[in-house]
Amino acid sequence: METKNILYEITDGIALVKINRPESLNALNSQLLGELECTLYEIENDSKAQVVIITGAGEKAFVAGADIKEMVAMTSYEGHQFALQGQRVMLFIEKMTKPVIAAVNGYALGGGLELALACDVIYAAENARFGFPEVTLGIIPGFGGTQNLPRLIGPNRAKELVFSGRIIPAQKALTWGIVNEVCPQAELAGKVMELAREIAKNGRLGVSYAKNAIVNGLNMTKPDGVRYEGSLFGVLFATEDQKEGMGAFVDKRKAEFKGK
Repeated sequence: METKNILYEITDGIALVKINRPESLNALNSQLLGELECTLYEIENDSKAQVVIITGAGEKAFVAGADIKEMVAMTSYEGHQFALQGQRVMLFIEKMTKPVIAAVNGYALGGGLELALACDVIYAAENARFGFPEVTLGIIPGFGGTQNLPRLIGPNRAKELVFSGRIIPAQKALTWGIVNEVCPQAELAGKVMELAREIAKNGRLGVSYAKNAIVNGLNMTKPDGVRYEGSLFGVLFATEDQKEGMGAFVDKRKAEFKGK
């Protein structure tokens, strides 16, 4: 699939997806969202891909937000449809069977922060900046930000960030629990790739089911979530990966998982 605004490649089981609109700080417009959705769908259905990394082109921005030049003339109906498109992409990332890592290499504002929040893990460069400036434009986050951020860091801090439109540095985002790790920009790609490789060497069904248990369990009561976890745990005992993983442990050799 040819795309104008998305670059991606799969190497050794790791799919690297790059948002490629550096001239607009990788701002999300309708075309880019459509291309991203199609790219992620392709990756989800590609057996060669085990882990996904999403990052931004250039050194200034991961994604600086949704494209204001496109939004400025939108009607109420068009704004709603744009929100639904963005939400569909973010929800797809959350529901992917493969872990998704955000490598935030600069500004992650508005839709960019929402994109990062949809990912399973967020690593950030020291120069990264995070925020929801939508209220300074007279609107609110529309791609799931008002729902994902409070679930991650609690409602009080989420309200502070959303209501103020404030932009915070990477270190504060780390302290608040928005990101997993902060490192010098020159080390970001290597750190993220190291994590991706560590995940990719594990049983892909185990990793996939673990993501499923966590993501879906968060929307259940704890007793229901525990029961759901138990059912997935049991299903994995019918897989070749479980037999291989435990057999390799007993035999004191390296497991060779096949995702079956």
